[in-house]
Amino acid sequence: MPLPIIIGGIAAVAGVAGVGSGIHGGVKMKEANDTMSLAKRKQENAVKRFNERNKATTAVMDELGTHELEILSTFDEFTNIIEKIQSRPEFKAYKREGVNLPKYEAEELKKISTGAGVLLGGIGGAAAGTAGGFAAAGATTSAITALGTASTGAAISGLSGAAATNATLAVLGGGTIASGGGGVALGATILSGATLGIGLLVGGLIVNATGAKLSNKADEAYNQAKRTENEVDKIVSYLNDLTVAAYNFGDSLDAVDKVYRKHLSTLEHIVDFEEKTEWNEFSDKEKKITENTVLLVGLLYSMCQIKLVLKQDKKDEINKINYTDINGAVNKAQMVLDDIQKAS
Repeated sequence: MPLPIIIGGIAAVAGVAGVGSGIHGGVKMKEANDTMSLAKRKQENAVKRFNERNKATTAVMDELGTHELEILSTFDEFTNIIEKIQSRPEFKAYKREGVNLPKYEAEELKKISTGAGVLLGGIGGAAAGTAGGFAAAGATTSAITALGTASTGAAISGLSGAAATNATLAVLGGGTIASGGGGVALGATILSGATLGIGLLVGGLIVNATGAKLSNKADEAYNQAKRTENEVDKIVSYLNDLTVAAYNFGDSLDAVDKVYRKHLSTLEHIVDFEEKTEWNEFSDKEKKITENTVLLVGLLYSMCQIKLVLKQDKKDEINKINYTDINGAVNKAQMVLDDIQKAS
């Protein structure tokens, strides 16, 4: 066989092989591109779901936290009215079938009221999640913390302007740096929502991958997107449950608050408008209104102590919803409201 024919045949075979190899390579590239596109869609959809659910839950928690602080801030008004009543009895702790509410303590209530006012003033310009963080940690405890002592030894409630702001931030940061705390900078970070935002609500299982770029390798990118998707599923489920729990607790708190506000208004009318300041001058009905107002304050104080979220120690664990205390508070609230209704 002539050499040119042999060479031509070899070239033809090589050409076919080359085309086959090119087609195979093209298929591989298409598969890789398809995998990358799928990974990108998975990642983007997961991040979108996370952000939407996070935003909705944070809004609900912020509303609840703000409501709790607003309730606590009225305790100063309540104590001012009660303290005008002369020869009043000692309003003891309320105990009934497992329901234990604290006895009336004027100074404690005034401190909480002032602390709540400090926090309300601070969250006005704070990032989303700050007020919700106070609800998650217990608004009463947060209010007491806010009414700490400035580094000068002066009570925050006695300061004003920049001095009050800096003192409050230092307390929220764990105290001044000189005293071993985090100082104003850390306090500002807390009020920015960085600590009391989604990190406190969810805990360690934050989607780290949501802010990361996908790998440029198709298989690695797909696996990374799947991990993000799985973590988002867990967190979204948790946030859905937290939203429901916050709604249920908030509805109960609102029901108690409405009855309390009505009683407080009536009591204010008796003391300030009718100018009745002697307990012996009160009618049986007026005495009952007074006692029930004290009872409702104790109930609200107790409810605002509830930590809606129990922080987990391990970084890779999601926080827990405090169903035990939440459900217990809701049941106690209904029991007290029923008692007040029966006595009316």
